[in-house]
Amino acid sequence: MNKHIKKVAVIGSGIMGSGIACHFANIGVEVLLLDIIPRELNDKEKANGLTLEDKVVRNRLVNDSLAAALKSKPSPIYHQNFAQRISTGNLEDDISKVGQVDWIIEVVVERLDIKKIVFEKLDKHRTPGTLITSNTSGIPIKFMSEGRSEDFQKHFCGTHFFNPARYLKLFEIIPGPKTSQEVLDFLNGYGEQFLGKTSVIAKDTPAFIGNRIGTFSIMSLFHAVKEMDLTVEEIDKLSGPVIGRPKSATFRTVDVVGLDTLVHVANGIAENCKDDERREQFTLPDFIGKMMENKWFGSKTGQGFYKKEGREILALDLNTMEYRPSKKASFATLELTKSIENVIDRFKVLVTGKDKAGAFYRKSFSSLFEYASNRIPEITGELYKIDDAMKAGFAWGHGPFQIWDAIGVEKGIEMMKAEGFQPAAWVTEMISSGNKSFYTIKDGATYYYDIRKKAMEKIPGQDAFIILDNIRKSNEVWKNSGVVIEDLGDGILNVEFQSKMNTIGGDVLAGLNKAIDLAEKDFQGLVVGNQAPNFSVGANIGMIFMMAVEQEYDELNMAIKMFQDTMMRMRYSSIPTVSAPHGMALGGGCELSLHADKVVAAAETYMGLVEFGVGVIPGGGGSKEMALRASDTFRKNDVELNVLQEYFLTIGMAKVSTSAYEAYDMGVLEKGKDIVVVNKDRQIATAKAYAKLMAEQGYTQPPKRKDVKVLGKQALGMFLVGTDAMEDSNYISEHDHKIANKLAYVMAGGDLSEPTLVTEQYLLDLEREAFLSLCTERKTLERIQHMLKTGKPLRN
Repeated sequence: MNKHIKKVAVIGSGIMGSGIACHFANIGVEVLLLDIIPRELNDKEKANGLTLEDKVVRNRLVNDSLAAALKSKPSPIYHQNFAQRISTGNLEDDISKVGQVDWIIEVVVERLDIKKIVFEKLDKHRTPGTLITSNTSGIPIKFMSEGRSEDFQKHFCGTHFFNPARYLKLFEIIPGPKTSQEVLDFLNGYGEQFLGKTSVIAKDTPAFIGNRIGTFSIMSLFHAVKEMDLTVEEIDKLSGPVIGRPKSATFRTVDVVGLDTLVHVANGIAENCKDDERREQFTLPDFIGKMMENKWFGSKTGQGFYKKEGREILALDLNTMEYRPSKKASFATLELTKSIENVIDRFKVLVTGKDKAGAFYRKSFSSLFEYASNRIPEITGELYKIDDAMKAGFAWGHGPFQIWDAIGVEKGIEMMKAEGFQPAAWVTEMISSGNKSFYTIKDGATYYYDIRKKAMEKIPGQDAFIILDNIRKSNEVWKNSGVVIEDLGDGILNVEFQSKMNTIGGDVLAGLNKAIDLAEKDFQGLVVGNQAPNFSVGANIGMIFMMAVEQEYDELNMAIKMFQDTMMRMRYSSIPTVSAPHGMALGGGCELSLHADKVVAAAETYMGLVEFGVGVIPGGGGSKEMALRASDTFRKNDVELNVLQEYFLTIGMAKVSTSAYEAYDMGVLEKGKDIVVVNKDRQIATAKAYAKLMAEQGYTQPPKRKDVKVLGKQALGMFLVGTDAMEDSNYISEHDHKIANKLAYVMAGGDLSEPTLVTEQYLLDLEREAFLSLCTERKTLERIQHMLKTGKPLRN
């Protein structure tokens, strides 16, 4: 299908509809957002003399909903200016406008009768060939298109976004009885390439794939919590980050989503899946029934499994149904995994635990493995789709079959039988045929066990991706404890950080230099990228703290100079360098990207120079670079002090972008040079393509800069007056004042008597001197120590 999506209509402006509208606006699509006309005037409208005929009233519901979405946190939109791509209207005055769009997405209330009325109206106004889909989370697709035109049914299916639409990657596509294969193929590709989603074509079964498995997992934990005499805090400790799942784990997640929402889905599965062998798991335990009676739905009602009173977090005691102070949970089994950095390697340790945690994991994983294996071919014919759905829709680090593989399929079966569970027959057949795992890697691609063909088959759609986990061993060129350097092919190397949280210390800097050496000698370009949760949280402040405490200032000076010199090598190597930041790219991680020839950033990149939080200024070239970028921004007749001040405040306020698009506003990404990709899975491949293109176009090593315009005393005086006023007004502390003045001295180029052109090295030397002097301050050491202990900044 050769189709271009230029404009979409979203019907229904609730939390989900507004979120979907915002995400299409994120990717540059024009959006028409429609909802019903409110039938009552509110007091404010009556006071203003408005009537039901006034446009303000008729569009009030949709405009209020969109405004609420745009104010919500986390934001549904990459940049507030993108909201201008959304126009609003109502389903009476503006429904004819759907004839001008390429795709209509229905997101009204989850009632079949109402959906069918909406579809009847839309069918009269849509242009033949227009895609029309429903965002239902559970109503059978086959019932929705009954009685509609042939063209409608051919272009109709379910497209289930997960909430929030910007952040959760799962995009389930559910065909109707007459949906054309062309439409399914188009939506599958569009979801992945343009929306940045993990597209999964699901069968038209209750709750589809994600909610069927995800709701079972949560409901089984609801039953296990009392059976195993565990608390809500203990379940959340066991089902959170330790197994690669969100910090909100189980009960906190339910509080955020809403217990009523979960119960609605669970009841739907229980009612519509009469033949489900674990149907009893979807029945509500007594404590859930009591919470529903009390309307303890979670965040929306102010209390659920947790309740906040003042600053204290209370947890619900499921035995007494009363709230008590939250207790910290700890288990001996979890202590065994603290040294295991990769989550996937923890599972085989967790299931061998001798305490209550080990028993919990054996039971919960056994139950999950049985249920997931029995859902094939009911909800999907391919096991990888279940794993994809759980990772993309519920933010699990690993799906059921990946966890099972990590434990060992045969060991997993032994564990299941000991717990009273059985795998599906096809799993036993798979092992009998000589296939001992669900997945395997071959030639850099992932293969899965195809149940119908009884053989390993390549997962489709991988050609646009480079998966570092798949090529790391076979394509490794060099490694140390801090990095792995891989050959991406076509003359391009990749350097992948391997330190904790991808912090930048001596080994990482040595690895970066080695990568540049290798690339300059035998390759054409270098990418700096990884596929961990975060690009880099910055320099290894533990190392800085130890050197400062021991007063090893010569060694610290050498370490900072090595950081600066490595960043300058990124800038002035003879081959193109491309940085691929995503997630957190803070401090030194941001500085590295500032010095690359090009940045290919994931849309979800949270980027900034945050060194003020630990009592120092950016010391790896970040302060220098912001002064340089300010200089490059100066234009004739500009008030240059105002321009420089913006860059100064970016550092001084420790600004962090909430998306890559906001990073353009901060000056840490540059328009016309750096680019943004929506699908993080494509990021390394895209970065490689740009490095290759730059090399093929005849990349030339740039000359070192000697033309950075600094403003000297003129700027320094302005900054010092400003910081004095900030301290006098109690906006900043005495130590903040000292740090800001050090930064001011660097970005002004010192106390030169007049604006002067200087070299980058001149600014780097000022930067390093200021950084080192701050490391001698007691309050800086207190800030670093507090960050190391708590992960949070200290204001002292």
